[in-house]
Amino acid sequence: MAVTTQARRGVAAAQLGRSRLLRKLPLHLTVSVVMAIWLVPTLGLIVNSFRTVPDMNASGWWTALFPPAGFTLASYEQIFRTPGFVDSLVNSLLITIPATVLQVVIATFAGYAFAWMSFRGRDLFFIVIVALMVVPVQMTFIPVLKLFAATGLAGTFIAVWLAHAGYGLPFQTYLLRSYIGSLPREVFESAEIDGANHAVRFWQLVVPMSVPAIAANTIFVFLGVWNDLLIAVTYLGQSPNRPLTVFIGQQVTSLGGNWQVLTAAAVVQMALPLLVFLVLQRYFVRGISAGAVKG
Repeated sequence: MAVTTQARRGVAAAQLGRSRLLRKLPLHLTVSVVMAIWLVPTLGLIVNSFRTVPDMNASGWWTALFPPAGFTLASYEQIFRTPGFVDSLVNSLLITIPATVLQVVIATFAGYAFAWMSFRGRDLFFIVIVALMVVPVQMTFIPVLKLFAATGLAGTFIAVWLAHAGYGLPFQTYLLRSYIGSLPREVFESAEIDGANHAVRFWQLVVPMSVPAIAANTIFVFLGVWNDLLIAVTYLGQSPNRPLTVFIGQQVTSLGGNWQVLTAAAVVQMALPLLVFLVLQRYFVRGISAGAVKG
């Protein structure tokens, strides 16, 4: 009798599992299709970066997945020998890293201030910051560029740092304020009773508990600044401080010549953001564990 009951329960569990799988099947198929739409062009780009120009003209990239592949590093050798490539790669690092740090640090401070500090006009200031997100950045290019030119900052790294900070901070502040404001109030009340000031609460409570949000914002800001072309072209102009995105855009002639180097350059362009994402991904789990509130 007991065996029969267990068998029935096993059959019922199996049927329930199949039912759940069938219900989730459309979702899984949709996600798979979306992933293929994103991954297939990227895979083709990476494969073509290791092929010769005659091979790329003769057949599709998928043919290289079968022997004989005929892979070569010629495109990478050509792009690294191109004058200005290494300098533009270094410029991208000199632009992206400080701009990312500047945005994340200021947005974290502002998020805590708007969430847990009381000062006159706090709600009004926050509304103004949120409203700035709807202002098209293109409307600000000419007046900001004139301001940079008048102060001697046009064409410098500082101009791009300030531009990225100004355009990105409203959204970053909004996100971090929402996350920091959702932290348990009991923790801050206990710290206040113990005599902790705002600096102690920020560094010892907010930062450790907000690692997931800070890491996510760091990834988004880094990707946005690293892949930026419009702001760099606008505020750097013909300056030698131009980043990799501007350099890549200048490699293709008006008649479409020299296009083959774009494959290798694009792979180099996306390699560092991918590495940053893979490195910071583990901090999501660590941050959630560190930010857990134990009773």
